[in-house]
Amino acid sequence: MDKLIAYYSWSGNTRRIAEIIHKIVRGDIIEIEPEIPYPTSYSLTLDKAKKEIGEGYKPPLRTTIEIERYDLIFVGSPNWWGRIAPPVASFLSRYDTSEKIVVPFCSHGGGGKQRMIENIKTLCPNSKILQEFVVYGSNGDDVENKVSEWLKKLKIE
Repeated sequence: MDKLIAYYSWSGNTRRIAEIIHKIVRGDIIEIEPEIPYPTSYSLTLDKAKKEIGEGYKPPLRTTIEIERYDLIFVGSPNWWGRIAPPVASFLSRYDTSEKIVVPFCSHGGGGKQRMIENIKTLCPNSKILQEFVVYGSNGDDVENKVSEWLKKLKIE
């Protein structure tokens, strides 16, 4: 089974989870990159993201991939205003994940997953969506064990 880990990370928390997943399951890993990066200021980024989410805006991406070759796709995003980050929405809108297995993971700053999984299900209507991994921030030194336990429960290693 060909595996892809695709993620967007503003602060590095989601990237850390993606790298741990990649270390365990191998496969390919790509960072979802918008053509115009978000500001380095947290408050300006939140303002921009809130506006984009409210408008349903999906930013153009630098990232391209041949999605057809993958059977299992991990999709990682920070929780922004209770939803997936707009670059992740762009990525999932751009590529057909029909009949693929999609495995969501997310980092958050205290809001949990909220509506993120529903967002992914809406954008991947013909995919099999597996149980998500949700973590506060990068969740410290124990996060590697938590990711490993999650993957074992999913029978992915």
